Amino acid sequence: MKERPDVLQGTLALMVLKTLDVLGAQHGWGIARRIEQISGDLLAVNQGTLYPLLLRLEHEGSIESEWGVSENKRRARFYRLTAAGRKQLQAETKDWEQTAAIIARFFNVKAEDLL
Repeated sequence: MKERPDVLQGTLALMVLKTLDVLGAQHGWGIARRIEQISGDLLAVNQGTLYPLLLRLEHEGSIESEWGVSENKRRARFYRLTAAGRKQLQAETKDWEQTAAIIARFFNVKAEDLL
Protein backbone atom coordinates (compact mmCIF):
# COMPACT_ATOMS: atom_id res chain seq x y z
CA MET A 1 0.00 0.00 0.00
CA LYS A 2 1.33 3.41 -0.95
CA GLU A 3 1.99 5.74 1.97
CA ARG A 4 0.13 9.05 1.87
CA PRO A 5 2.40 12.10 1.91
CA ASP A 6 2.01 14.76 4.57
CA VAL A 7 0.51 18.07 3.52
CA LEU A 8 3.09 20.33 1.88
CA GLN A 9 4.72 22.81 4.21
CA GLY A 10 3.08 26.21 3.99
CA THR A 11 -0.21 24.89 2.61
CA LEU A 12 -1.82 23.47 5.74
CA ALA A 13 -2.91 26.88 7.07
CA LEU A 14 -4.65 27.64 3.78
CA MET A 15 -6.38 24.24 3.86
CA VAL A 16 -7.50 24.73 7.47
CA LEU A 17 -8.87 28.21 6.78
CA LYS A 18 -10.71 27.03 3.65
CA THR A 19 -12.13 24.00 5.48
CA LEU A 20 -13.50 26.22 8.25
CA ASP A 21 -14.83 28.69 5.67
CA VAL A 22 -16.75 25.98 3.82
CA LEU A 23 -17.86 23.75 6.70
CA GLY A 24 -18.09 26.13 9.64
CA ALA A 25 -16.87 25.26 13.13
CA GLN A 26 -14.95 21.98 13.39
CA HIS A 27 -12.85 20.28 16.03
CA GLY A 28 -9.21 19.48 15.24
CA TRP A 29 -9.74 15.82 14.40
CA GLY A 30 -12.65 16.80 12.14
CA ILE A 31 -10.52 19.39 10.33
CA ALA A 32 -7.82 16.78 9.71
CA ARG A 33 -10.34 14.20 8.42
CA ARG A 34 -12.02 16.74 6.11
CA ILE A 35 -8.68 17.79 4.58
CA GLU A 36 -7.81 14.15 3.99
CA GLN A 37 -11.29 13.49 2.58
CA ILE A 38 -11.20 16.50 0.23
CA SER A 39 -7.79 15.35 -1.06
CA GLY A 40 -9.33 11.99 -1.94
CA ASP A 41 -7.25 10.47 0.87
CA LEU A 42 -4.08 11.38 -1.03
CA LEU A 43 -2.80 13.54 1.85
CA ALA A 44 -2.24 12.74 5.50
CA VAL A 45 -2.57 15.45 8.15
CA ASN A 46 0.00 15.04 10.91
CA GLN A 47 -1.64 15.78 14.28
CA GLY A 48 1.72 17.01 15.59
CA THR A 49 1.66 19.70 12.90
CA LEU A 50 -2.05 20.52 12.97
CA TYR A 51 -2.51 21.42 16.63
CA PRO A 52 0.44 23.86 16.86
CA LEU A 53 -0.88 25.47 13.66
CA LEU A 54 -4.36 25.83 15.16
CA LEU A 55 -2.80 27.46 18.23
CA ARG A 56 -0.80 29.85 16.03
CA LEU A 57 -3.84 30.75 13.89
CA GLU A 58 -5.82 31.42 17.05
CA HIS A 59 -3.03 33.54 18.51
CA GLU A 60 -2.91 35.55 15.25
CA GLY A 61 -6.69 36.09 15.39
CA SER A 62 -7.52 34.14 12.23
CA ILE A 63 -9.61 31.59 14.12
CA GLU A 64 -11.39 31.41 17.46
CA SER A 65 -12.16 28.36 19.55
CA GLU A 66 -14.53 27.22 22.23
CA TRP A 67 -15.13 23.97 24.04
CA GLY A 68 -18.06 21.83 23.02
CA VAL A 69 -19.17 18.23 22.63
CA SER A 70 -18.23 16.23 19.55
CA GLU A 71 -20.53 13.90 17.62
CA ASN A 72 -19.23 10.98 19.71
CA LYS A 73 -20.11 12.81 22.94
CA ARG A 74 -16.54 13.73 23.85
CA ARG A 75 -15.33 17.14 24.97
CA ALA A 76 -13.56 18.88 22.08
CA ARG A 77 -12.30 22.30 21.12
CA PHE A 78 -14.17 23.67 18.10
CA TYR A 79 -12.49 26.19 15.82
CA ARG A 80 -14.18 28.77 13.62
CA LEU A 81 -12.98 31.40 11.17
CA THR A 82 -12.92 35.06 12.21
CA ALA A 83 -13.31 38.11 9.97
CA ALA A 84 -9.51 38.47 10.02
CA GLY A 85 -9.25 34.81 9.01
CA ARG A 86 -11.53 35.41 6.03
CA LYS A 87 -9.29 38.25 4.89
CA GLN A 88 -6.21 36.05 5.37
CA LEU A 89 -7.90 33.27 3.38
CA GLN A 90 -8.63 35.65 0.50
CA ALA A 91 -5.05 36.93 0.43
CA GLU A 92 -3.48 33.47 0.70
CA THR A 93 -5.83 32.10 -1.98
CA LYS A 94 -4.78 34.87 -4.35
CA ASP A 95 -1.09 34.22 -3.61
CA TRP A 96 -1.49 30.47 -4.09
CA GLU A 97 -3.36 30.89 -7.38
CA GLN A 98 -0.62 33.21 -8.66
CA THR A 99 2.12 30.76 -7.60
CA ALA A 100 0.28 27.81 -9.20
CA ALA A 101 -0.10 29.78 -12.46
CA ILE A 102 3.62 30.55 -12.53
CA ILE A 103 4.57 26.91 -11.91
CA ALA A 104 2.09 25.79 -14.59
CA ARG A 105 3.96 27.94 -17.12
CA PHE A 106 7.10 25.89 -16.51
CA PHE A 107 5.28 22.64 -17.19
CA ASN A 108 3.88 24.00 -20.44
CA VAL A 109 6.96 25.75 -21.85
CA LYS A 110 8.62 24.46 -25.00
CA ALA A 111 12.09 25.31 -26.29
CA GLU A 112 10.67 27.25 -29.23
CA ASP A 113 8.76 29.51 -26.79
CA LEU A 114 12.10 30.74 -25.45
CA LEU A 115 13.77 31.59 -28.75
